[in-house]
Formats: sequence, structure tokens, C-alpha cells
Amino acid sequence: MINQYLRTVLSNNSVNNGLFSTIRPVQRTLDAPIRAWGGNLILSIEPSGSFAKGTAVRTGTDIDLFVSLSSSTVESLADIYDTLFNALSFAGYQPRKQNVSIGLHVAGHSVDIVPAKRQGQFGGYHSIYSNKADSWLQTNVSSHISMVRTSARLDEIRLLKIWRNLRGLDFPSFYLELMTIRALRGRWQGNLAANLVAALEFFRDHITTARIVDPANTNNVISDTLTFEEKCSVSAAAAAALESYWSTEFA
Repeated sequence: MINQYLRTVLSNNSVNNGLFSTIRPVQRTLDAPIRAWGGNLILSIEPSGSFAKGTAVRTGTDIDLFVSLSSSTVESLADIYDTLFNALSFAGYQPRKQNVSIGLHVAGHSVDIVPAKRQGQFGGYHSIYSNKADSWLQTNVSSHISMVRTSARLDEIRLLKIWRNLRGLDFPSFYLELMTIRALRGRWQGNLAANLVAALEFFRDHITTARIVDPANTNNVISDTLTFEEKCSVSAAAAAALESYWSTEFA
């Protein structure tokens, strides 16, 4: 009964990420100003993040776009980030500077754009600019997508994202995904209610101490993206959820 309720929550918050998704035209709309900015240095503009991983929910960012630039790009990562921001402003959008992404709204959809420079002529490793740290990070988005998509925890991740958004928590998606995968390591698939409890218990008990690193770059400590106080807020919300009813938490 409880599992059926949770599956109804998932169904009500589902996002079509197929070729005929209503979000796909947003990518095509942004293609022109991004390519006008990057020219022949652009290798690809591809969906990434939750949309590509299959963990997107209606209450979150609609689509993330990863802009891959050639390794021959001479501009610094900070300049790449700032000039794309300016180009989007010039194109009539109202972009927002975030940590590694630029956020904006297009035709009612929320979009995050991450510009990145490929580290070599081949492969998926890229360097991205961290606006928060005024530094650079190494990442491999294709590796992230594969890891999450094959984790067998997509339903639990989506439920926890819905919960996070309803609670208004600052809990970055990739951090939440990695925490959920770790929390449910070795547990049976399919029992959503039991697995949701296990994940929330892990958040409650371990988010302030668990060290979560980027699997594509162990020097990138994902758990450092939140302050201790922000982690305590997630822990407290998880503790409250465990004392509540699912119908209250997902209302």
C-alpha cells in the first residue's frame, strides 16, 4: 500500500526525457545564441544532469545543458563562464550566476548551462569553472550519467529529490544522488518505502560527516559544496520526515 502511494507520487512528478519531450525545443532555442558565442570551438551541446540521468522531477530544473569546448580554447575558464553569461544576457535572457552553471528561464522552463573545456583531444574529462570557489574543477559528465543511470536507485533518488524540493532544502542533485547510492548499497531493489527510510536515516546520521567525492575526480569533494550548517538543515529535515507520514512529506 505504501509502495503504491510512493509510485503514484513518482508518476505525478514524472518528466518525459525522450526525443519528443516538450523540453527538447528549449535546447534547440538556446543552440543559436550558444553557438554564436562559441563558434567552431564548440564540440557539443548535450543534455546532462538529472534529465540525462533519468532522475529529473517536475519540481526541479527542467534541463541541464553541458557545453563542451575544444581543448584548443585559449580563454581562461573564468572568461569562458563570464563571456557565455554576457552572451546570454545580450540575447535577451536574464541569466543567473550559480556555482558551476548559469541558470535561466526559457519559455517557462528552468535551464542550467555548464560551459566546460575538454582536457585533451579525446575523452570525456573536462575542466569547469567554480564561481563559488573562483577555481577550476575536473569532471566527466558522461561518467556521472552512466554511474547514476546504472545504479538501480532511480526511483529512490527521484522521490528524495521531490522531498528535497518540497522542503526547500539546499542539497545539490549530484550530492543527493551519490549519498542515496551509498546509503542503499547492498539493499534490495523495489521496496521503495524501506529504502526511502534507509536513505533518510543515512542523511540524518551521516550527512555532516560522510565524505562524498566525485567518482571522476577524487580531488573534487562533492560534500564540501554544503556548509556544516546546510548539512545540519538536511539532517534535521530527514529526522523530521522519519517521524512524519509520507502523505505529509509529499503533500
